[in-house]
Amino acid sequence: MVRKSAGLTDRHRNILEFLVTFQDENGYPPTIRQIGEQINVNSTSQVTYYLKQLEKWNYIERDEHTSRSIRVLDNVVNQIKKRTGEMFQIPVLGRIVASEPIPMPQTDVNYYDEMSSVDVASSLLPHHEGGDLFALEVQGDSMIDAMVNEGDIIILKPTASANNGDMVAVWLDDANETTLKYFFREPDHIRLQPANPSMAPIRIENTTALRIMGTVVMVVRQYGASLN
Repeated sequence: MVRKSAGLTDRHRNILEFLVTFQDENGYPPTIRQIGEQINVNSTSQVTYYLKQLEKWNYIERDEHTSRSIRVLDNVVNQIKKRTGEMFQIPVLGRIVASEPIPMPQTDVNYYDEMSSVDVASSLLPHHEGGDLFALEVQGDSMIDAMVNEGDIIILKPTASANNGDMVAVWLDDANETTLKYFFREPDHIRLQPANPSMAPIRIENTTALRIMGTVVMVVRQYGASLN
Protein backbone atom coordinates (compact mmCIF):
# COMPACT_ATOMS: atom_id res chain seq x y z
CA MET A 1 0.00 0.00 0.00
CA VAL A 2 1.28 3.47 -0.89
CA ARG A 3 2.29 5.38 2.22
CA LYS A 4 0.53 8.73 2.37
CA SER A 5 2.61 11.83 2.85
CA ALA A 6 1.45 15.28 3.82
CA GLY A 7 4.35 16.66 1.79
CA LEU A 8 3.09 15.45 -1.62
CA THR A 9 2.73 18.59 -3.76
CA ASP A 10 1.35 19.28 -7.22
CA ARG A 11 4.91 19.09 -8.53
CA HIS A 12 5.33 15.60 -7.06
CA ARG A 13 2.05 14.57 -8.69
CA ASN A 14 3.11 16.06 -12.02
CA ILE A 15 6.35 14.08 -11.87
CA LEU A 16 4.48 10.85 -11.16
CA GLU A 17 2.00 11.44 -14.00
CA PHE A 18 4.83 12.27 -16.40
CA LEU A 19 6.75 9.14 -15.39
CA VAL A 20 3.72 6.96 -16.08
CA THR A 21 2.83 8.67 -19.38
CA PHE A 22 6.42 8.68 -20.64
CA GLN A 23 6.87 4.98 -19.79
CA ASP A 24 3.64 4.09 -21.61
CA GLU A 25 4.58 6.08 -24.72
CA ASN A 26 8.24 5.07 -24.97
CA GLY A 27 8.68 1.77 -23.14
CA TYR A 28 11.40 3.15 -20.87
CA PRO A 29 11.67 5.85 -18.17
CA PRO A 30 12.66 9.47 -18.85
CA THR A 31 15.97 10.99 -17.81
CA ILE A 32 16.23 13.44 -14.93
CA ARG A 33 16.74 16.24 -17.46
CA GLN A 34 13.55 15.30 -19.33
CA ILE A 35 11.64 15.31 -16.04
CA GLY A 36 13.01 18.78 -15.32
CA GLU A 37 11.89 20.04 -18.73
CA GLN A 38 8.40 18.67 -18.09
CA ILE A 39 8.00 20.42 -14.72
CA ASN A 40 9.93 23.59 -15.72
CA VAL A 41 12.84 22.98 -13.35
CA ASN A 42 16.31 23.64 -14.77
CA SER A 43 18.27 22.20 -11.85
CA THR A 44 18.84 18.44 -12.08
CA SER A 45 19.74 18.43 -8.36
CA GLN A 46 16.31 19.83 -7.55
CA VAL A 47 14.63 17.14 -9.67
CA THR A 48 16.76 14.54 -7.88
CA TYR A 49 15.57 15.96 -4.55
CA TYR A 50 11.93 15.41 -5.56
CA LEU A 51 12.71 11.89 -6.76
CA LYS A 52 14.41 11.03 -3.47
CA GLN A 53 11.29 12.17 -1.64
CA LEU A 54 9.05 10.04 -3.86
CA GLU A 55 11.34 7.07 -3.29
CA LYS A 56 11.30 7.62 0.48
CA TRP A 57 7.50 7.76 0.45
CA ASN A 58 7.30 4.49 -1.57
CA TYR A 59 5.93 5.94 -4.79
CA ILE A 60 8.90 4.97 -6.96
CA GLU A 61 11.98 2.76 -7.03
CA ARG A 62 15.25 3.95 -8.57
CA ASP A 63 18.97 3.30 -8.83
CA GLU A 64 20.65 6.69 -8.57
CA HIS A 65 23.77 5.30 -10.26
CA THR A 66 21.92 4.12 -13.37
CA SER A 67 20.33 6.32 -16.06
CA ARG A 68 16.63 5.75 -16.78
CA SER A 69 16.20 3.48 -13.76
CA ILE A 70 13.08 5.09 -12.26
CA ARG A 71 10.10 2.76 -11.82
CA VAL A 72 6.73 3.87 -10.52
CA LEU A 73 5.32 1.16 -8.25
CA ASP A 74 2.46 -0.80 -9.81
CA ASN A 75 -0.19 0.24 -7.28
CA VAL A 76 0.78 3.89 -7.81
CA VAL A 77 0.51 3.48 -11.60
CA ASN A 78 -3.00 2.11 -11.20
CA GLN A 79 -4.01 5.01 -8.96
CA ILE A 80 -2.60 7.58 -11.39
CA LYS A 81 -4.32 6.06 -14.42
CA LYS A 82 -7.60 5.87 -12.53
CA ARG A 83 -7.29 9.51 -11.46
CA THR A 84 -6.20 10.91 -14.83
CA GLY A 85 -9.01 9.14 -16.67
CA GLU A 86 -9.25 6.98 -19.75
CA MET A 87 -6.61 6.55 -22.42
CA PHE A 88 -7.58 7.51 -25.96
CA GLN A 89 -6.30 5.18 -28.66
CA ILE A 90 -5.71 7.49 -31.61
CA PRO A 91 -5.15 5.94 -35.06
CA VAL A 92 -1.89 6.73 -36.86
CA LEU A 93 -2.93 7.22 -40.49
CA GLY A 94 0.43 7.85 -42.17
CA ARG A 95 3.20 10.43 -42.50
CA ILE A 96 3.11 14.19 -42.93
CA VAL A 97 6.03 16.08 -44.42
CA ALA A 98 7.53 18.90 -42.36
CA SER A 99 9.85 20.20 -45.08
CA GLU A 100 9.28 21.32 -48.65
CA PRO A 101 6.05 19.71 -49.89
CA ILE A 102 6.64 16.40 -51.61
CA PRO A 103 4.24 14.11 -53.46
CA MET A 104 2.26 11.87 -51.15
CA PRO A 105 3.51 8.27 -51.46
CA GLN A 106 0.82 6.02 -52.82
CA THR A 107 1.38 3.78 -49.79
CA ASP A 108 0.35 6.53 -47.37
CA VAL A 109 -3.24 5.33 -47.36
CA ASN A 110 -2.35 1.89 -46.09
CA TYR A 111 1.29 2.23 -44.98
CA TYR A 112 0.11 1.71 -41.40
CA ASP A 113 -2.18 -1.23 -40.73
CA GLU A 114 -5.50 -0.75 -38.99
CA MET A 115 -3.91 -1.54 -35.62
CA SER A 116 -1.40 1.33 -35.75
CA SER A 117 -2.24 3.78 -32.99
CA VAL A 118 -0.84 5.91 -30.18
CA ASP A 119 -2.31 5.99 -26.66
CA VAL A 120 -2.84 9.43 -25.10
CA ALA A 121 -4.30 10.12 -21.66
CA SER A 122 -7.54 12.08 -21.76
CA SER A 123 -6.08 14.46 -19.17
CA LEU A 124 -3.58 15.63 -21.80
CA LEU A 125 -6.40 16.57 -24.18
CA PRO A 126 -8.70 18.60 -21.95
CA HIS A 127 -10.51 20.45 -24.73
CA HIS A 128 -10.95 17.67 -27.26
CA GLU A 129 -12.90 14.46 -27.64
CA GLY A 130 -10.54 11.62 -28.40
CA GLY A 131 -12.85 9.76 -30.75
CA ASP A 132 -12.43 12.08 -33.74
CA LEU A 133 -8.69 12.73 -33.46
CA PHE A 134 -6.08 11.20 -35.75
CA ALA A 135 -2.29 11.02 -35.74
CA LEU A 136 0.50 11.35 -38.30
CA GLU A 137 4.22 10.67 -38.09
CA VAL A 138 6.39 13.69 -38.92
CA GLN A 139 9.00 13.54 -41.67
CA GLY A 140 11.38 16.47 -42.09
CA ASP A 141 12.66 19.37 -40.01
CA SER A 142 10.82 22.51 -41.12
CA MET A 143 9.00 22.77 -37.77
CA ILE A 144 11.97 22.22 -35.45
CA ASP A 145 11.66 25.64 -33.80
CA ALA A 146 8.11 24.62 -32.83
CA MET A 147 9.63 21.55 -31.12
CA VAL A 148 8.33 19.20 -33.81
CA ASN A 149 11.09 16.86 -34.91
CA GLU A 150 11.58 14.03 -37.37
CA GLY A 151 9.81 10.93 -36.09
CA ASP A 152 7.49 12.75 -33.68
CA ILE A 153 3.78 11.95 -33.75
CA ILE A 154 1.35 14.84 -34.13
CA ILE A 155 -2.24 14.53 -32.89
CA LEU A 156 -4.73 16.43 -35.03
CA LYS A 157 -8.32 17.57 -34.82
CA PRO A 158 -10.04 17.11 -38.21
CA THR A 159 -11.15 20.42 -39.66
CA ALA A 160 -11.54 22.12 -43.04
CA SER A 161 -10.65 25.59 -41.73
CA ALA A 162 -7.99 27.18 -39.57
CA ASN A 163 -7.15 30.41 -37.80
CA ASN A 164 -4.02 32.40 -38.49
CA GLY A 165 -1.15 30.91 -36.52
CA ASP A 166 -2.59 27.39 -36.32
CA MET A 167 -0.24 24.52 -37.12
CA VAL A 168 -2.01 22.55 -39.83
CA ALA A 169 -1.67 19.49 -42.02
CA VAL A 170 -2.58 20.49 -45.57
CA TRP A 171 -3.00 18.73 -48.87
CA LEU A 172 -2.30 20.62 -52.10
CA ASP A 173 -4.70 19.07 -54.59
CA ASP A 174 -3.24 20.49 -57.79
CA ALA A 175 0.18 19.02 -57.03
CA ASN A 176 -0.92 16.01 -54.92
CA GLU A 177 1.45 17.20 -52.21
CA THR A 178 1.27 17.33 -48.44
CA THR A 179 2.98 19.44 -45.79
CA LEU A 180 2.88 20.56 -42.14
CA LYS A 181 3.16 24.31 -41.52
CA TYR A 182 1.77 27.32 -39.69
CA PHE A 183 -1.28 28.74 -41.50
CA PHE A 184 -1.77 32.42 -42.38
CA ARG A 185 -4.51 33.77 -44.63
CA GLU A 186 -3.38 36.99 -46.34
CA PRO A 187 -5.23 39.34 -48.73
CA ASP A 188 -4.53 37.51 -52.00
CA HIS A 189 -2.91 34.25 -50.93
CA ILE A 190 -2.30 31.78 -48.12
CA ARG A 191 1.12 31.67 -46.49
CA LEU A 192 2.37 28.36 -45.11
CA GLN A 193 5.10 29.31 -42.67
CA PRO A 194 7.81 26.89 -41.53
CA ALA A 195 9.32 27.08 -38.05
CA ASN A 196 12.86 26.83 -39.36
CA PRO A 197 14.84 30.01 -40.17
CA SER A 198 16.66 28.28 -43.01
CA MET A 199 13.43 27.64 -44.93
CA ALA A 200 11.25 30.12 -46.83
CA PRO A 201 7.46 30.32 -46.45
CA ILE A 202 5.26 28.76 -49.12
CA ARG A 203 2.87 31.10 -50.94
CA ILE A 204 -0.36 29.52 -52.18
CA GLU A 205 -2.26 31.74 -54.63
CA ASN A 206 -4.72 29.10 -55.85
CA THR A 207 -6.37 28.77 -52.45
CA THR A 208 -9.08 26.45 -53.76
CA ALA A 209 -6.40 23.80 -54.31
CA LEU A 210 -5.41 23.81 -50.63
CA ARG A 211 -7.29 21.50 -48.29
CA ILE A 212 -6.80 21.77 -44.55
CA MET A 213 -7.05 18.27 -43.11
CA GLY A 214 -6.48 19.03 -39.44
CA THR A 215 -5.02 21.35 -36.82
CA VAL A 216 -2.34 20.10 -34.44
CA VAL A 217 -3.50 19.78 -30.83
CA MET A 218 -0.57 17.81 -29.38
CA VAL A 219 2.90 16.50 -30.21
CA VAL A 220 4.03 13.10 -28.91
CA ARG A 221 7.82 13.20 -28.63
CA GLN A 222 9.62 10.19 -30.00
CA TYR A 223 13.14 11.27 -28.94
CA GLY A 224 14.61 10.21 -32.27
CA ALA A 225 12.58 7.01 -32.62
CA SER A 226 10.44 6.36 -35.66
CA LEU A 227 7.38 4.13 -36.01
CA ASN A 228 9.24 2.03 -38.54
